[in-house]
Amino acid sequence: MFLVKKIISGFFMPLSLGLILFLVALVFLYKKSYFKSKVFFVLSFFWIVLLSYEPISNRLLYPLEHSYKALKTIPKDIKYIVVLGNGHTTNESLSITSQLNTTSLNRFLEAYRIYKNTSNSKLIFSGYEGKDVTSHAFMQEKLALSLEVNSEDIITLPKPKDTNEEALAVKKLLKNKKFILVTSASHMKRAMLIFHKHGLLPIPAVTNHLAKNKGYFLSRPKAYNLYKSELAFHEYLGILWEKFKTIF
Repeated sequence: MFLVKKIISGFFMPLSLGLILFLVALVFLYKKSYFKSKVFFVLSFFWIVLLSYEPISNRLLYPLEHSYKALKTIPKDIKYIVVLGNGHTTNESLSITSQLNTTSLNRFLEAYRIYKNTSNSKLIFSGYEGKDVTSHAFMQEKLALSLEVNSEDIITLPKPKDTNEEALAVKKLLKNKKFILVTSASHMKRAMLIFHKHGLLPIPAVTNHLAKNKGYFLSRPKAYNLYKSELAFHEYLGILWEKFKTIF
């Protein structure tokens, strides 16, 4: 189910949809249906241009990223900080900060900031290996140890493949104990939906904001903006999927 979900969702990403429109245009061109071919070429072009335009991409992502406020006042009675996994590439010739991707580093830094401002708290890192040889949880642990975090303050959950499995693992570990949940601002709305579904009550700590404003109209299309649109599509589809599962 995990793999099927990934494959299906991949077809509904902005670039994938744009390429599908372009492919349809080529099919009509091959069949010498020139008017339909032109229509789909134009649709493909404007689809990709619009979703690469900052005011569009930021407005798609902004509502997700601002669903929860930043955790500026840290509760002193919280003893567990859960950090959701993201991505990495094991390469021993690189520093650990280069092996982890930017999203993972931002999540780690927010969790580390909270950890340093609490007493007797524990960091819980989650995430499986994906296509890599090392689990993401162990990579985060490696970074924490390099920053002299006490090994007794680190718990790893190296098996969960997605947010749903992470929620189940956290529930098994912590039961009804309170904890702070650290993840990207764009992902927090879906993460909270999933954790609440499993009867957990996390305190959200958002980080890695990409749409810090609603975008500047005097900007040009960029690949980075297309990435932000794709991130928004991914999260909206994930939220719809979770709501669909609760109905059926």
